Amino acid sequence: MLQLECRSWNAAAGRHTPCCRSGTSSRFLTDTMRGYRGVKYTLFFFCYCFWVVSAVLIAVGIYAKVAKEKDVVDTLTVDPALLLIVVGLLMFLITFLGCFGALRNATCLLKMFLSILAVVLVLQVAAGAVTYVLTDLVTEHHELNAERQRSGVNSDAVQVMERTEMLMMKAVVRYREDRDLENAIDFVQKKFQCCGVENYKDWSRNVYFECSESNPSLEVCGVPFSCCVHLQNQTVLNTMCGYGMQQQQEAAARQHIFTPGCLQRIVLWAQKNLLLVAGLTAGLLLLEVCMMGLAAAQAAWIHRVRRRQKVSEGRRAEERKERLWFPAFADFTEE
Repeated sequence: MLQLECRSWNAAAGRHTPCCRSGTSSRFLTDTMRGYRGVKYTLFFFCYCFWVVSAVLIAVGIYAKVAKEKDVVDTLTVDPALLLIVVGLLMFLITFLGCFGALRNATCLLKMFLSILAVVLVLQVAAGAVTYVLTDLVTEHHELNAERQRSGVNSDAVQVMERTEMLMMKAVVRYREDRDLENAIDFVQKKFQCCGVENYKDWSRNVYFECSESNPSLEVCGVPFSCCVHLQNQTVLNTMCGYGMQQQQEAAARQHIFTPGCLQRIVLWAQKNLLLVAGLTAGLLLLEVCMMGLAAAQAAWIHRVRRRQKVSEGRRAEERKERLWFPAFADFTEE
């Protein structure tokens, strides 16, 4: 990177000589370069950490995808392995722009990184706002649904909740078609002590647990074992504990399985741990804002230095013209 120089014309020597810089100016330039290097390598460190995380996500997703059976479903909304690959690729692309742009002082890459990160930040804020609204909509869902049935009006709140339930119900329908999806649903039901989307009878939507006389499955009218209530002194896992539970009333089934739906349980957990969720979200957003600020600061510094370089090149061009025409008369003195 070009460093600006100060030169003056020395008539006795017949050439330009460097100006003597003051100690204050030299210290100022040194502190400026230290600040720039701090911004540059801090941005590179953050981007590199996220770049490594994205590479791990891609590797895990590819491994899970290859280890699956060939006839599994390939839908982004219900395939955790495919979701990991897509998220990892997006993170890899964004962080690569930040790493390479910061390391090579490429303003175009830094501006692309800044723009994409700004879009991601806006989407995250919008998703957080929608999630916060959904926590209130779930508690009012049953009242709104009853009101809609009475008045015949389909409100926006009911539409959002119905779409969310449809997405979760799609995962229930494809429970046994994807091993990763099955493990994810089992984890959620064990973690939040729930069963199904709205209640335990939602599992009748799955062909293996469908409660009908024509269903030849051994798990007919049952629920997955992850819905079962496990006793503290139970050492052997009973995977058949959910058989026939859909035929029982809720009061009787509650003694053996968790009857509440997972949608309501997840929202209640988010409401109880609102400070934790808000803190993690705010920390992630703050980190992204810091990375955006570092990228903007480095791009602005590079632009300012390049502008100074153009001014310096103009001055040097003028100095070359002066050196070309005037040095022959530099030592001329009248006698």
